[in-house]
Amino acid sequence: MYAIVEIAGQQFKVEEGKKIFVHRLDVEDGKQIDFDHVLLIDEDGKVTVGEPTVKDATVQAKVIDKVRGEKVIVFKKKRKKGYRVKNGHRQNFTQVEIISINGKTSPKKHAAKKEAPAAAEEPVKEKKAEAKKPAAKKTEAAEKKPAAKKTAEKKPAAKKSGK
Repeated sequence: MYAIVEIAGQQFKVEEGKKIFVHRLDVEDGKQIDFDHVLLIDEDGKVTVGEPTVKDATVQAKVIDKVRGEKVIVFKKKRKKGYRVKNGHRQNFTQVEIISINGKTSPKKHAAKKEAPAAAEEPVKEKKAEAKKPAAKKTEAAEKKPAAKKTAEKKPAAKKSGK
């Protein structure tokens, strides 16, 4: 079972028991957090997609630690101009452990979604079959007429000089 959750403006794929690094959150170490912006839940192959979020679904997590990422060097240079700038940056992260994923889904919505595409496919097939029959007649007539014109319109190719 996994879920896609929006945390601090970014989307993360989370599973129970996994530890992830998210952008710095204003929560003390050891506290529990509930994330309610759950965009998708997969329960053993049964996928629930939110519109834009899944209703009544939460992901519970526990804050483990606040850490800083590796230093990133930003170096800018313009050749032949004498321009060089070197900057460093370390991002602040919060390490979070996912405790549980609680997803409440309504079976009525899933049944309605499955029936709607099946009903929509049947009229499309009928329209395609009707459209093919008149098109076949037009192609037969079109094949006969251009064939006669092609033989009458042939012209000899102009000769190119070698100079």
